[in-house]
Amino acid sequence: MSLGRWIAGGLGWAFFGPIGGIVGFLVGSAFEGQAGTKLTGKAGTSATTTRGDFMLSLIVLTAAVMKADGVVKKAELDYVKQYFLRSFGSDAAADAVKMLRDILKKEIPLQDVSRQIGQNLDYSSKLQLLHYLFGISKADGYTHPAEVDLIQLISKYMNIGTSDFNSIKSMFYSDTNVAYSILGIKTDATEEEIKKAYRKMAVEYHPDKVSYLGEDVQRSANEKFQKINEAYESIKKEKGFV
Repeated sequence: MSLGRWIAGGLGWAFFGPIGGIVGFLVGSAFEGQAGTKLTGKAGTSATTTRGDFMLSLIVLTAAVMKADGVVKKAELDYVKQYFLRSFGSDAAADAVKMLRDILKKEIPLQDVSRQIGQNLDYSSKLQLLHYLFGISKADGYTHPAEVDLIQLISKYMNIGTSDFNSIKSMFYSDTNVAYSILGIKTDATEEEIKKAYRKMAVEYHPDKVSYLGEDVQRSANEKFQKINEAYESIKKEKGFV
């Protein structure tokens, strides 16, 4: 199935504003020659996020991160292609990669795009999007500082809390206190503080929060959720409480 038919169920907020300005023509091209297929979103009428909204946001931010260090690396592109393939299927993934290549040639108003996403996407989905962006940056085994800085800016513009940003960042970096970093707590945190931090994250990062975005996104969210559980179990063992 082509990308045009894949998103034919309707686009909401992502088809308007700065994201719409970037992808509008490209999405229109994806629909060429498909009789009876049309966008059903209307400006200002959709506050609900569709899977198409999430994926268009993802494609635009993917381009921004891939260009951050001035080099589009093969390992990063391969990572993105595999994600698109799992998310869209082969035909739509090919269209999505073509769209990405076109967007890579454009100037991306990062602040405006990120704020549009931040204002319309629910918090759990924003966390999942941030996790995916770090996955791109780490795809070649090395995260360029420019990429980290850019992702931090995206996080800020999307109104993601500092502790949540640091938590997701810690999932991609190894250090002696990584478990504490993932839970967003200090090494001298009390048992009550540790349990409170875990309960809060267990709610925010639960895979069910992004189930509407599809099985692949939920599967990725489950991997992130597992890292939180592993961090909590590691600290419990270290501190000696149940």
